[in-house]
Amino acid sequence: MEISASCPRRRWGKTELSIPVVPFGTQGFGNNFGPVSDDEAKRLIRHAVDLGVNHFDCARCYGDSLRKLGAAIQDGVVRRDEIIISGRVCCHSGNLWGGYGDGEPDYSMVRVLADVEDQLAILGVRRFDVLFLHDPPAIEPTLAPGGALAGLEEARSRGWVDWIGYGMNPHDFHMAVIDSGRTDAMLCFSDYNLLRQSAADRVLPAAADADLGVLNGWSIMRGWLTGTPLEQIAPQDQWNQDQQRAESMRLWCETHDASLLALALQFCLREQRIHGNPVGSLNAAQLEANVAAAACQIEDDVIEAFRAASL
Repeated sequence: MEISASCPRRRWGKTELSIPVVPFGTQGFGNNFGPVSDDEAKRLIRHAVDLGVNHFDCARCYGDSLRKLGAAIQDGVVRRDEIIISGRVCCHSGNLWGGYGDGEPDYSMVRVLADVEDQLAILGVRRFDVLFLHDPPAIEPTLAPGGALAGLEEARSRGWVDWIGYGMNPHDFHMAVIDSGRTDAMLCFSDYNLLRQSAADRVLPAAADADLGVLNGWSIMRGWLTGTPLEQIAPQDQWNQDQQRAESMRLWCETHDASLLALALQFCLREQRIHGNPVGSLNAAQLEANVAAAACQIEDDVIEAFRAASL
């Protein structure tokens, strides 16, 4: 399907990078939400760049997406100089490379440097544009001398990354990092969308004051706010309150001939302190729908009617 929309862009805070407002969350082709072959992933990556979605947000814990993005670069499907890569040093547990599991993560500078060097080898590139420490269960060890943030700072001094920050949810953690003055970018998730806006209380104002580049994860709540019937995502008897509200929003949009996906993304785009809303796409149709939703204009009367419904 050919679409005329090109993805809008924004300045990503002090990094001065110009990024698409819906960066490509690479978990979309990491096999976690459905199978995507290497060839399909390469075509999807090329198509994304052609639509202006040339920022790829990646992590080891996003299935096998890191390897696939690396293959696309190494095979010449995309050039390194035409894409922006933000990556993660996972800090979820004591598992290999901080992957999901049990135990305390290794917060040391030594581990971070080894991790970054290994990821660069997988991608076949010399540097990341941005690197985040990803989901640490504790913040103080990352900020300590010789800790994980010092590792990112050393990686930057070695030319392995240009800009550094954190990707996580706890607001107190974000505030501690912002107060440190040592970072350039951040990613929050699950806290600024049609269902939740708690990031606007403290985190977004503080990030704006520091001119941090802000990514907003879960703008569509992992599919809840795309217009897909929720029963196709989770059994109705397992819905939580947010999922029930999301289904009410879907039904309102269905009745009023409106796109829930467009409403969800446009709501986030109206917040100027957010620069990018990473969305994972499983295929070209999803990618094109996301770009079209980000580029469209929604009439004010539709937005006012949606707000008045108090869903």
